[in-house]
Amino acid sequence: MKLNNGYDIPSPGFGTFKTPDGEVCVESVVEAVKAGYRHIDTAAVYGNECSVGEGIRQCGIARSELFVTSKVWNTERGYDKTLRACEKSLSDLGLDYLDLYLIHWPANEMQFGDKAAAINADTWRAMERLVDEKVVRSIGLSNFYPNHMEPVLAGANILPAADQVEYHPGLLQKETVELCRKHGILVEAWSSLGRGKLLDEAHIASIAERHGKTSAQVIQRWCIQHGVLPLAKSVHAERIRENFDVNGFELSESEMAEIDSVPDFRYGSHPDTAAF
Repeated sequence: MKLNNGYDIPSPGFGTFKTPDGEVCVESVVEAVKAGYRHIDTAAVYGNECSVGEGIRQCGIARSELFVTSKVWNTERGYDKTLRACEKSLSDLGLDYLDLYLIHWPANEMQFGDKAAAINADTWRAMERLVDEKVVRSIGLSNFYPNHMEPVLAGANILPAADQVEYHPGLLQKETVELCRKHGILVEAWSSLGRGKLLDEAHIASIAERHGKTSAQVIQRWCIQHGVLPLAKSVHAERIRENFDVNGFELSESEMAEIDSVPDFRYGSHPDTAAF
């Protein structure tokens, strides 16, 4: 897929949320690259950046062929802290630059009142400086909904390249997707498989059987056909390969609509009420 600053971003992406630090993480990254992934997504709060970096070094693929994302955690919001947080992530990963750096969660009004927008704006100014200093190629947001995003957009010198949100059948994020598309911001889907809850959903399973695919592959394909970049996580080699094998078939309009109609549910926290 293409970002609004001209950079390519490989799809689908390989997620590392809750992948334990150490050999399991190293091996999963190596397996992911072996399966064909060229996009690795991590974050400071995952506590596994050192192992992700080691997996990148062991995978046998040149750094220039990989797309690596990390995120600044909530305790490091603000101008100076964000700069230091990025420096630490680069050190832990053992990398000279990040392809994409995201604000992991917006400061919200529930926690910060009328100071929330200013905190997000200060954090974004630091993100822009990281681009200017060429230690980050693209910057973006994560878990930002329109009410958090619009104040950032109003003062931005560099538009966010991406917004990574919980997105899956049952949570279509229509308002956020619409605003992102208006500004050419790529939507990335975390929890694209609904933390596994969707793998047994009857309509999706029926469509998967029709195509000779798994439910996970159908959901990943559904995301891509909606123009959303899916991120899937696994530590099992077979599942890693399965989640990447999402080309070579196409969902019909009626199948897409059937998946769109999965009953609403949310797995993660809502950005307006997240208290961490």
